[in-house]
Amino acid sequence: MGRMIEPFAPYRSLLRRTAEIARLNGAAELLSWDQETYMPPKAIHYRAEQIAHLAGLTHRLFTSRAMVAWIAACEDHGFPADSVQASNVREWRRLYDRMTRVPARLVEAMQRTRAHAREAWVEARRRSQYSLFAPHLEKILDLTRQMADCWGYARTPYDALLDEYEPGASTAALRQLFDQLVPTLTRIVAPAAARSAKTPRSLIHGHYPIAAQQAFNREVAEAIGFDFEAGRVDTTAHPFCCSPGPGDCRLTTRYDERDFFVSLYGVLHEAGHGLYDQGLPVEHHGTPCGSPASLGIHESQSRLWENHVGRAETFWRHWYPRACHYFPDLARLTPEQIAGAANHVTPSFIRVEADQVTYDLHVALRFQIELDLVESRLKVADVPAAWNERFEKLIGLRVPDDARGCLQDVHWSHGSFGYFPTYTIGNLNAAQLMDSAVAEVPGLDAALSHGDYAPLLGWLRERVHRHGHRYNPQELMRRVTGHPTCPEHHLAHLETRFLG
Repeated sequence: MGRMIEPFAPYRSLLRRTAEIARLNGAAELLSWDQETYMPPKAIHYRAEQIAHLAGLTHRLFTSRAMVAWIAACEDHGFPADSVQASNVREWRRLYDRMTRVPARLVEAMQRTRAHAREAWVEARRRSQYSLFAPHLEKILDLTRQMADCWGYARTPYDALLDEYEPGASTAALRQLFDQLVPTLTRIVAPAAARSAKTPRSLIHGHYPIAAQQAFNREVAEAIGFDFEAGRVDTTAHPFCCSPGPGDCRLTTRYDERDFFVSLYGVLHEAGHGLYDQGLPVEHHGTPCGSPASLGIHESQSRLWENHVGRAETFWRHWYPRACHYFPDLARLTPEQIAGAANHVTPSFIRVEADQVTYDLHVALRFQIELDLVESRLKVADVPAAWNERFEKLIGLRVPDDARGCLQDVHWSHGSFGYFPTYTIGNLNAAQLMDSAVAEVPGLDAALSHGDYAPLLGWLRERVHRHGHRYNPQELMRRVTGHPTCPEHHLAHLETRFLG
């Protein structure tokens, strides 16, 4: 992690304050997890007030006069540039400058609105009725624009929102990225779909009891390194991962008794997030050096384990006997057929279940819709029509209902505008990191083919996880792979896997 320096009194004060904030944030995250999993419906009003109160409290603690005085004293003290302290102070300053621009009342209002919006989204999605969610989205969007105005921006409010999730990213660079990716992906789709036509995903459709899925998923997650003594898996409408504190990582997934891929790849994806959280240095918990570098780095971990490991043919050759043990229906298929079904390419409606080739097209669509909403070119009431029209043009399918259209993802109910592009950034990072791991770890491909995931996880622990946010995301990618994030590795991976 770098050289540790004898604590300086203002730095010790910062550590105490941020430890207090971390405990409060962990409590709020646990309340949010409970809301997503087990909370009774009538508890929502009080839960919204609880979460809002904690958000306001932590905001006031971090933006206090004492906090900025301690930060300034540490800046004047001049910790060595390569030290943990210097990295923490740099990030505390960035966060302080950003947070002080937003009043606590606005933070509380957003948290309160989010809690109610999430419940409305669940019901709207269940009934496939966008009108139930639209009034909540209006409130979320208004508060989002207010926060962007507080943070400030040079070109577009979307830049201010991006900085919350991917420091250093810009709307202009994302436009350029998607302008490069989308034509290449659409060129690959047709030949990839034709090549995989003999192994449709429906090939694996059968009878997969939820209890058997849970047992198999746990075995796979444990094998790749997820520590169930420090984590668990539960069921939600939309899969996610959260970590209320050290030794406490919560994964969620959803189940389809006809298609066990839904839960398995949900767990692999979220376990990738969980491995990152479990690999962050506990001794720095509550500080930037004990926190993720960005969501683009976080998503790289989930996409790496889900796709580069979990969808490889060698993965299914190794796991075939255990899968047949839990799912006797699979014995009618070969490992190669199961892997083919896992990599079947065809345009589909649901992002989280999309194949690797079409996945980023879903992200590109959401990015366009979000940008138009934030920049007031699209009204909330017009979202379903805009979504359906653009989806058909981009992906080639006519959206049958809101649940499989604009209501499919939970993010807008959380106010997470600016989050979505990190899925594509994560895909690019995942391919880039995987190429570096293969180049640096002797015999890695052979180890993975035998179900030995420790060498890959060890490399990720050493090269990515242990640094936390010591480096900004692009600096971390340069240090690990030799250059900033670029699309070439991801596109080469898609060409190799899907076009041969």
